Amino acid sequence: MIIKPLGEVTTLKGGVKMPSLGLGVWQVNDGDEVINAVSWALEAGYRSIDTAMIYGNEEGVGKALRESSVQREEVFVTTKVWNGDQGYESTLKAFEESRRRLGLEYIDLYLIHWPINGKYVDTWKAMIHLYKEGYVRAIGVSNFLEKHIDDIIDATGQAPAVNQVEMHPLYTRKPLLNFCVEKDIRVTAWSPLMQGKLDIPVILELSKKYGKTPAQIVLRWHLQNGVIVIPKSVKKHRIIENSQIFDFDISKEDMERIDGLNQNKNFGSTVEDMNR
Repeated sequence: MIIKPLGEVTTLKGGVKMPSLGLGVWQVNDGDEVINAVSWALEAGYRSIDTAMIYGNEEGVGKALRESSVQREEVFVTTKVWNGDQGYESTLKAFEESRRRLGLEYIDLYLIHWPINGKYVDTWKAMIHLYKEGYVRAIGVSNFLEKHIDDIIDATGQAPAVNQVEMHPLYTRKPLLNFCVEKDIRVTAWSPLMQGKLDIPVILELSKKYGKTPAQIVLRWHLQNGVIVIPKSVKKHRIIENSQIFDFDISKEDMERIDGLNQNKNFGSTVEDMNR
């Protein structure tokens, strides 16, 4: 039985509606593992799946979508162009390969995975071409800092609809979030749950106060900050648990307490790592 879709959505540039909660499939094996995870998510009401060429599981994501009774137009699918495929012509080719692996006529959101020096502006121009031709419903970037976003806007006059970055209570990135809000760019958090490192006294205290798991507290904090979340899990009960975040609100005071946990601590790669 398919449970009704989770209702909260965010409106991107151009009026495209993107669910505020999605399933991320980074480090999820292609084949049964990713097929099961996507299938369980769709059954739980998720209507957004976030993958990437470099994840190596686009084929499994596509298979799960085809095997589901949920209609294609109801599911928001994101994928990304990898660093080695950046550049104008190579981005167009990479897009076609991703589309073939996914088995989809169109992609809902296509992102530049990282801002690779000397390439990301030409890559953005290719993304604009794909958008104007109707192959993608929205285009965006991932891991871009303010200067990278300014570069592509200055070169093309078009801002991204989304910037997907590492963000969580230990890495709140308020200046970048505020910058994106000012430019009508929606922010998506990857590693929103700090790779499971949730044993933080304030989070544990609020978990008890609100009768929610630490993960649910953190995901709700993201949503109330206007941030889209794509938590990853391959366990059915966790996928379901992560979706149960729309039935409570965290108070302003408690939101500020979570904000105060910031240490500018990242768990994943950085722009500098990718441009070495």
